[in-house]
Parts: sequence; C-alpha cells; structure tokens
Amino acid sequence: MKKLSKEIVAKKLYPERVLQFGEGNFMRAFVDWQIDLMNEAGVFNGSVVAVQPIEHGMVDTLNQQDGLYTVILEGVKDGSIVREKRVIQSISRGINPYQDLEGYLALAELEDLQFIFSNTTEAGIVFNEDDQLDDALQKTFPAKLTAFLYRRFLHFDGDINKGLTIIPCELIDRNADYLKKYVLQYASLWNLSEAFTKWLDNANTFCCSLVDRIVPGFPKDSSNSIEKELGYRDELMVVGEHYHQWIIEGSDILRDTFPADKIGLNTVFATDLDPYRTRKVKILNGAHTAMTPVAYLSGVDTVQNAVEDKLIGKYIEALLYQEILPTIDFPESELHTFTENVLDRFRNPFIEHYLISISLNSVAKFKARDLPTLLEYVTLKNEIPKKLAFAFAALVYFYRGKRGAESIDLKDDPEIVAYFTTQWNSYDGSSEKMVDIVRNILAKKDWWRIDLNDCVGLCDVIATNLYTMDRHGVRKALLELMEAEAHA
Repeated sequence: MKKLSKEIVAKKLYPERVLQFGEGNFMRAFVDWQIDLMNEAGVFNGSVVAVQPIEHGMVDTLNQQDGLYTVILEGVKDGSIVREKRVIQSISRGINPYQDLEGYLALAELEDLQFIFSNTTEAGIVFNEDDQLDDALQKTFPAKLTAFLYRRFLHFDGDINKGLTIIPCELIDRNADYLKKYVLQYASLWNLSEAFTKWLDNANTFCCSLVDRIVPGFPKDSSNSIEKELGYRDELMVVGEHYHQWIIEGSDILRDTFPADKIGLNTVFATDLDPYRTRKVKILNGAHTAMTPVAYLSGVDTVQNAVEDKLIGKYIEALLYQEILPTIDFPESELHTFTENVLDRFRNPFIEHYLISISLNSVAKFKARDLPTLLEYVTLKNEIPKKLAFAFAALVYFYRGKRGAESIDLKDDPEIVAYFTTQWNSYDGSSEKMVDIVRNILAKKDWWRIDLNDCVGLCDVIATNLYTMDRHGVRKALLELMEAEAHA
C-alpha cells in the first residue's frame, strides 16, 4: 500500500499566506482543516508553512507526504452519529528551523505572508532573558517570533503594509496579550530600534483567541483498518470530534481577510473574548468538574456513560440549566445551543474521556470552574444551589480516596491530599464531626481565596449531603436529591 502523497491526491497550490508554529495534531485538525475548507470554497486562497517549534517533531513525515494528511471527524452531529473523512491540502511544506535556520528566517521575506498562528502548548508563551537575538535559534517561542518579525521589518524597510496578523491558539487566558508583551520585552532586551517597536505596534495585530475541539490524535488502535478503508498509508491521520469553535478577538477587517464564518464554520469574531471564555469555562469545564466525583463515586468511569446514565444524566442537565446557565450573562438562545452542543459532545461514542483523568487537580479546577458559579448563584437567588453543593460534597468525599473497597489514586498537590487524609482520619461516623470536617475544609483560604464558611448555609448543605453519601452511597444520595428537587 502506497503512502499518501500528491501522486495519490492531486494537490492544488496556493500562495503561502500563513506561517504556523506547530505541526501537531490539534493545529492540523483545527486551523489547517478550516483553511482547507476556505480554500475549497474559494474565499481564502492561501497555504500554510508549518514550522516545527521543537527540535523533534513531524515535519519530515509531513514533507514525505507532500503536506497531505487525513482528518477523520467522529461524533454526534445534528443529533446523529456521523463519521467523515477529508484529505487536507492546505499545508504547502514544513520547515524544521533546527536543521534549516535560513530557510525558516527566509519566510519572513515572503510577500504574501499575512498570518501567524501558533500552538506551542501553554508553556510556550514565556519570557527567558537568556534568549538573545544573535543566538542560532532562540529557545522560547516569543523570542523566535521577535527575531522573525525583526527580519521582516529589516527586509521590507519598516513598510507599514507588511505587518502580520498574529493569532496564538495556546490555551492560556489573553494569550495574544502575553505574547505581544514578551515580544516587546525581547525588543527592549535586545536594544532593537524604536522604529521597530513602533512597527510592531502599528503594523502588526495580535489577536487573542479561544479554541475548542477535542482532538484525540492518531488512531493507533485502528490505523490499519482505517488505512485499508482509505486505500493508502497515512502516518499523519488525525481523529477529532465534529464540534469546533474558534473565538477570535478582532475587527471586521480580520473577518474579511480570514472569512471562516462566511462558509459556515463556527469561527466567531468578537470585540471581547471574555464572555465566551466565561461561557465555556462555566458550562463545558464546569460540568466536567462537577460531574466527575458524582459519577465516578456512583460507579461510572467515562463522560459518555455519565451523561447516558438515567439518573446522572438527569442531574447533569438539571445542574446546567437550573444552576449554571442563570449565572451567565449571554443571550439565552445561544446559551441553550451551546449547552446542547456540549451535551452532544459528552455523548460522543468515539471518545473515551475517563473521569479519573478529569479528576487531576480537582480542588483548583473546582475553584476556577464551579465555585464562582456557586457564589454568583447565591447572590442572584439568595439560596444555596443544591446540585452544585452536591458536587462540592462529592468532591470532598472523592478525596477520602475510596470508591467502595477500591482505592483512588488521588492526583493533586501533596499538601491538599494530606489535609483531606487528616480530616477523614478524624471522622468518627457522627453528623457533628462531619460538620466539623466540612467547616475546616471551607475555611482553607489558600484553596478557595476566601473563607467559604461566610457563605451562610453552605457548610450545613454540604455536610448533610456528605453524611448521606457516607451512610447510603453517592448514587442513593443523588437519587434522594433529585426526588426532593422534583417534588419541591
């Protein structure tokens, strides 16, 4: 069987308009997939040069396949289970700057270059004062980018029309703001001219963005059968879910130059990214974190099984619609559409998302994703949100470290785990002691930022739930909660 190449799939050539730091699974199944669709629709007409951001990567394999690879999208789409395949042709070539430094820097001189996208992981956007302009190749991504932009500035003699639109996809809040900050710091550290700094500000646009698509990557367990189906070998095939969303903080000019939304892609150009981030964190991430201890301690192992479980699924939907959504300032119809999409994603039978994996650092996750919602609900309704409080209780019970007779391998800060262990070791089976334990946990300002005992009634609700969980199990406690809610 032949390897995928332009001998198998005829490849159309486009001007190289995009420089992309990162050739990994996510960028190829998200950014390059969108550009491929825009090219097919005739609204973009540009290709991507993929730059390998670390010394060891996939550029060699990418070039061996002439930049071609297959994206396989699997999951629930419009209420039905759908599987789609597409050969992506948007990457013109890949460059490894560790082997071809001049070839990489020469990209700065491309007349048609307009965009830079990146995904160098959350640890990629950092500042290291040891990076210098005269290094063969700088270590950090912001330093590499600064040197690249300086080369472009010099080549085009500071032409205001030769600036670039830079859109990082790293999963950190205000990613472009941090990236620009560090680029300017390097310009200062390296004593680059004031004219260059002004060109950075006036000719280039740094746009914060928020990306969302689950991309499991190369299907190693089923690659042989997929290749038989495709009729060619593909070492770069990548599996992802159907759902995708890209929120880009940018102007109408960007919408014209990168018109993904005009062909029906779920790319949104917004004047403010923060409401979209809040929506995602509260609904998708918040539901993940809240459901994890509840479902896992009820004997369920995956997100899909949790949502499809009659009792837990009903709890998750009630949690979302009755307690999380009312705290989000966003158009109601859009919130409901987003929530239905999230539930469809949770049901995806092709993705095994294990709850125990989500449980990593659950205390910090609950603080960031669910605690703000709980406190905002109290302010809004003047009452404790019962389902969020139940999730909080389940979180405390999870850190007891047992699921029945089975030990849970708790993954969190050792001090946090040790504190929970101390508290649970003091438990004597009485409701009074359970209240003491909860009060002590809620008082941990270094965990929650505030003393949660100041939230009137929260301690009692959590302690009552915990006492029921300990006596009857989490599933029975959940059943009692849902029946009480139904008759309220």
